[in-house]
Formats: sequence, C-alpha cells, structure tokens
Amino acid sequence: MAEQTTSSIEIKATPGEVMGVIADFAAYPQWAQGVKSAVVVEQGEPGRAKQVAFELEQKPISDAYTLSYVWDGDDSVVWTLVEGKTLKALDGSYTLQATPSGTEVTYRLSVDIAIPMIGMLRRKAEKVIIDSALKGLKKRVESSS
Repeated sequence: MAEQTTSSIEIKATPGEVMGVIADFAAYPQWAQGVKSAVVVEQGEPGRAKQVAFELEQKPISDAYTLSYVWDGDDSVVWTLVEGKTLKALDGSYTLQATPSGTEVTYRLSVDIAIPMIGMLRRKAEKVIIDSALKGLKKRVESSS
C-alpha cells in the first residue's frame, strides 16, 4: 500500500471472535456505517470470502465496488480493490493482536477516488472511515460476545 491512514482500538473479545465479525459480510449493513449491502461473490476457504461486492454511501464517497480478500487465520486480513465506479483504489487491512484484556485491532486504509481530491482531504476521509469502522466493529463484537 502507498500512503495510508492507520488507527487501532482495543476490543474485549478474542481474535477469533473479532475475525468472525469481520468475516460476516452479510451483517455489515447492520454495523458498518455507510455500507448499504455486502454480498460474497466468490467464496474462499470455509467461512472466508475471496471477493465481496459492496454498495457504499458515506460522504464523500458513494460507490458500488468489489474487493478481493486474503486471510491469515485470525491474525489478519488484507483487501484490494478489484473494480469500482468512483474508487480507483481501496486497499486496507485489519491486523489482530491478542492482549491480556482482549484484542488490539489495527486498521490500515488507502483510498484513491476518480474525482480530484487534495491529499489532506483524502486522509481525513480515510480517518473518518477507519474511526467509524473500528467503533462499529467494537460495538458489534462486544454486544455479541
């Protein structure tokens, strides 16, 4: 990934519980802000999608796009953009690290869109996406464990 934005959050659950929520794409519209739909279009190993089609409506980005995923057990998942209408790149990862009180989740994201956007505004958009995703993930995992 090129320039990227990174943030972390502590979740009171095991890495397996956290990764279970991350891998449950059908439930994304219930907790991931701006995600209107997430449909697995190609299955990978059991319980893990290889490609997922999304519809996103989160200012300043609205798009229909497909991501490709590579999973490393319950330790990490990396994704890259396969195709999008407005998005030119959407590369990211979740890295999970067990801690004495649960799991530290680190989210890295790099976004590039077809419309001109100053780098500073793009980083701000990435930060908003990351922060809302981490808060939504934490709430979802902790309320279901």
